[in-house]
Amino acid sequence: MIKRTVIALALICSTAFAADTKPSTASLQELLKVTESAKLLDGVAAQIDGMMKNMAAQATKGQTPTPAQAKAFETMQGKMAGLMKEELSWAKYEPIFIQVYGESFTQEEIDSMIAFYHTPGGQALVKKMPVVMQRTMQIVQQHMGPMMQKFQAIAQESQAEMQGASAPAAAAPAATPEPAAAK
Repeated sequence: MIKRTVIALALICSTAFAADTKPSTASLQELLKVTESAKLLDGVAAQIDGMMKNMAAQATKGQTPTPAQAKAFETMQGKMAGLMKEELSWAKYEPIFIQVYGESFTQEEIDSMIAFYHTPGGQALVKKMPVVMQRTMQIVQQHMGPMMQKFQAIAQESQAEMQGASAPAAAAPAATPEPAAAK
């Protein structure tokens, strides 16, 4: 009886220990593959590129740049796009993802995620999440405009209060000295 109890405890302890094991690099790579993480990184680069183009359009304020300005901007944009492509490459980020996921999840959790992402629901999440995130960002940006206007109003109000507080106090009437007492 004691022998069976010891064996049962050993099995329970080994199972509990196995649940806390670090995930293998191969399983982490499988998770990143099935979630199409490399494509998400490409999407981030495309969004940054779009933001740079919008900033350039805002900088010209609707004016047509001269041919020299347009060429300079095109050159700058090409250099920035090249740098972004290099810096946001999957080759640079995959090891980071593997490290962070490996530090954050157990093998059992990674296996469960892989199983989920292989399901139709998991694949729907992978395929539709970029659109969900893009739409969410659009809505958030719409809400940010009015909020930023309110922030500006608060800042202007506070600035006016600070200027009022730093103005010299109105001159108080000068006190007349009291006559010296006769000795």
